[in-house]
Amino acid sequence: MMRRWILWAWLLAAPGCLRGSNQDAPRWWKGNLHTHTLWSDGDEFPEVVATWYKGRGYHFLALSEHNRMAMGERWVAEKDVLARARSEPWRASVRPRDAVAEYLRAWGPHWVERRTHPTNGAPEIRLKPLAEYRARLEQAGRFLLVDAEEITQNARNGRAIHIGAVNLDRPVPEQAGDTVPDVLRQALHAVRNAAATGGRRVLVHVNHPNYKWGVTAEDLARVVDERFVEIWNGVDADNDPGDARHPSTEEVWDIANTLRLAGMGIPPLMGMATDDSHDYQGNKLRAPPGRAWVMVRSRFLTPDSLVRAMEAGDFYASTGVVLDDVGFDPARRTLSIRIRPRGGERFVTRFIGTRKGVRLEGRPRRDPDGALVETTLDYAAAGGPPIGEVLGEARGLRASYTLRGDELYVRAVIQSSAAPDIPSIEHPFQRAWTQPVGWSVPAAP
Repeated sequence: MMRRWILWAWLLAAPGCLRGSNQDAPRWWKGNLHTHTLWSDGDEFPEVVATWYKGRGYHFLALSEHNRMAMGERWVAEKDVLARARSEPWRASVRPRDAVAEYLRAWGPHWVERRTHPTNGAPEIRLKPLAEYRARLEQAGRFLLVDAEEITQNARNGRAIHIGAVNLDRPVPEQAGDTVPDVLRQALHAVRNAAATGGRRVLVHVNHPNYKWGVTAEDLARVVDERFVEIWNGVDADNDPGDARHPSTEEVWDIANTLRLAGMGIPPLMGMATDDSHDYQGNKLRAPPGRAWVMVRSRFLTPDSLVRAMEAGDFYASTGVVLDDVGFDPARRTLSIRIRPRGGERFVTRFIGTRKGVRLEGRPRRDPDGALVETTLDYAAAGGPPIGEVLGEARGLRASYTLRGDELYVRAVIQSSAAPDIPSIEHPFQRAWTQPVGWSVPAAP
């Protein structure tokens, strides 16, 4: 009897035994993959930024500085830190916070390193590299910091292209090219070489394509190896909603995926939402943290596991709506969604896709004076099924769509009646986006 009791006690305590299968079951992890600090053009110390996300229930965070990674020795003038924290001119009544004093109070004088500049005598403060503060913030299975970079450049035709590379172990320099697709291909090649050298699995995504109207749907369609794009970016005034002359980023997503599937026979792009946060002092409203994120379903909270799950499309993007489950049954060809209820919120789910037979003769867009607008082409007048049409709609906490057989792909966008927790001028309600499903491409010969 005693031996049997000891055996059961060992089984219950041993890792990977009876309870291990439940512990390692896939679950949802919340994270932001686009963040800036004082290492580039943010206004806060990286430890403070990471603490903000950790304290608000995020499980992972990528600090993605422009054309650099948080490594090596870097000192900044304290006056420049304080200048970053100043209010925008129209918010002059808001008193700027003393970021240096708050950093000292939160982290202590033994952690915060200060000096006077060796030649001009100006007070300086050291920016900690990720390798130094990681151990003070990470917790296994609870919070993870992921190495990243935002590779930032312009093509020779003047277009702006920003590319996120998540899980790098070394910085990749900005790339050169005549056109946006040229730059994207060069960046993918450079990141792939860095990933191979470092032995890491790296996720590459095109950031805010509508920023300065830099990246078109046709650009995204032409780069076969690119698989991820931001369809919502938390920065106000980066043109996510589009305007009378330019399509929204969501429309760009649908057009690019239609071109890829119907015109090129290659897999679609998957859609991400990110903060792209820069402003943490509470006195600037353009790019605060907490507006957008991804929810990734993975067994483990590790960089490789998260990247693999995203490569498999097992994630959704959100600005507040939480999904308890989303899945596609290929046998039944049904996309099913279960929404987590919150208070008295009401939800509407729209299933969006493009049907086969779509015509891809896009026309240039023009302004009211007839001048050509350099942007994604207009396919609305081409005839045939429209690109990105609403194929079905459901209200309530459960929604499903069964493909009829004439769809190139189907995705869902779920909208709540509630406003975002961090308000945005670009959209008044919380939303979530699922990935395109039901698509297929020709088998390789």
